[in-house]
Amino acid sequence: MTIRVVLADDQELIRAGLRMVINDAPDIDIVGEAGTGGEAVQLAKTTHPDVVVMDIRMPLMDGIQATRQINTEATGVRVLILTTFDDDENVYAALGAGASGFLVKDVVLDDILSAIRVIAAGDALLAPGVTRRLIAEFAEGKRRAPTPRRKSLEGITDRERDVLTLIGRGMSNSEVAAQLYISVATTKSHVARLLAKLDARDRVQLAIAAYESGLVSASD
Repeated sequence: MTIRVVLADDQELIRAGLRMVINDAPDIDIVGEAGTGGEAVQLAKTTHPDVVVMDIRMPLMDGIQATRQINTEATGVRVLILTTFDDDENVYAALGAGASGFLVKDVVLDDILSAIRVIAAGDALLAPGVTRRLIAEFAEGKRRAPTPRRKSLEGITDRERDVLTLIGRGMSNSEVAAQLYISVATTKSHVARLLAKLDARDRVQLAIAAYESGLVSASD
């Protein structure tokens, strides 16, 4: 199945580089390009892509606002945020807006293809050493809010709790399977049930739930 992608970045040079790499991938098609957040939202609603590759800093409407609108108005569209290591505040905001993953702007272009495939498959791109820390701090910040709400894990099984804990630690399905001595297929089934039971869109939201519920802490 071909993955449909919208590119959203106000720099034509960045879009051209992404376009060049993606056009060489037989399983990914670019169905639209946007130079502003507003254009990205409209394209998400009209072209129904699987993934929007979204820059944070854009004119008129930034990538965070656009991500929030896409998650509200374009069901099934996932957002891959382009960010930088020193952009913590914006990444916190993007997590809250419903981004499914984060990619550092100076990444090797070929890695973007892998990232798009991961996001389109319903997984989440948790950048080692960066996103996990940010998710932990994001969840902790929510717990310190004036009206803290600890995520309820009522209804999940002990094995699902184990899987959720390892997702919170940033493990992939294959790593979870090896850790728990189960098959990857069984792991995927547990992940699917967790997504349904916790009303989560993807692994980023599951990771946040693991921190919010206290299964994982920033020191783990």
